[in-house]
Amino acid sequence: MSIAYYNVENEILNMLNEKISKKVKLERIKAGLTQEQLAFESGISRNAIQKIEAGKVKPTIETLEKIAKALNMDFNTFIDVSKVDL
Repeated sequence: MSIAYYNVENEILNMLNEKISKKVKLERIKAGLTQEQLAFESGISRNAIQKIEAGKVKPTIETLEKIAKALNMDFNTFIDVSKVDL
């Protein structure tokens, strides 16, 4: 694999993570929840929610499923970041 390909792939993954981070925050706010409330409802620590929203960690599928469930959202709808602007 060439370095150029790796860099493009890395850029795409970073952009996707940014969009997911933003989507988590937007949907949490839309649901009228604080980070602490979302943490309680999802079983994920508030610190982890904060880091996800800040884009400091890449959440696992399992974590995203827990967040989607806590927000009463269909998982596929939740992870659809096609309309999230950066």
